[in-house]
Amino acid sequence: MPGPQVQPGLPWYRHSTGEVLELLASDADLGLTPTEVQERRARYGLNVITPRKGPGALKRLFSQFSQPLVVILVVAGAVTAALKEWVDAGVIFGVVVINATVGFLQETKAVKAIEALSRAMTSEATVIRAGQRIVVPASELVPGDVISVQAGDKIPADARLLYTRELRVDESTLTGESLPVEKQSEALPEETVLADRSNMVYATTLVAAGQGLGVVVATGDYTEVGRISHLIAEAQELQTPLTRKIAAFSRLLLYVIIGLAALTALVGILRGQSAFDMFLAA
Repeated sequence: MPGPQVQPGLPWYRHSTGEVLELLASDADLGLTPTEVQERRARYGLNVITPRKGPGALKRLFSQFSQPLVVILVVAGAVTAALKEWVDAGVIFGVVVINATVGFLQETKAVKAIEALSRAMTSEATVIRAGQRIVVPASELVPGDVISVQAGDKIPADARLLYTRELRVDESTLTGESLPVEKQSEALPEETVLADRSNMVYATTLVAAGQGLGVVVATGDYTEVGRISHLIAEAQELQTPLTRKIAAFSRLLLYVIIGLAALTALVGILRGQSAFDMFLAA
């Protein structure tokens, strides 16, 4: 039997079940042999998502004070404190602390969500190997494994469905679809988007009803949820038109404040005021 042709992003949904099994060098009734499983595990690795770690706590905390508006508030608070206006200084620094705390907590929640993706894979899977239906750790699945799923199961890997019986899957964690999606095993057009690929099931989604048989096409980091984990971890801070305008306005405001402060100090000094007094006034 020729070796499997496993390529990330291959449109398995547009191939017939026979073509998929041929490409993966697998058999719907017999599954893979122990030797084939070992060879594929050595080639493709375990069915686990590599843990992604976000920025450390200190970095997240300090980043809250790098925004131009926050810099303006910190400077204003320092100047107010220097003038011994303790109430005003307390209010300003209170706003800064609250803003930093809220931002830090939000980023911490996002980091934990990224790390949780690596733990979202199910622990066990029902698989057909050498013609026998057995239960194995989900981490041991390899491309070409034939898996069986039923109501209540969490899908252990991305798979192309070979057979379904009133199968419906809750894919809300992946696509946002609020209702369970009805599944079938017929091929689909190549332009079919992920949310409409009714002949596919994806790791970490939940079987709401029915049962089905599928062949694993992607494991670990190559699953859709694995790709999402990677994209989130590697993504830069999102810059929307609104946030860009706010950042630009903040920088402009900072320059205006610095300019006015310098002008005020200069005028005062020229009028005979001491440099120290004008620094405090500015």
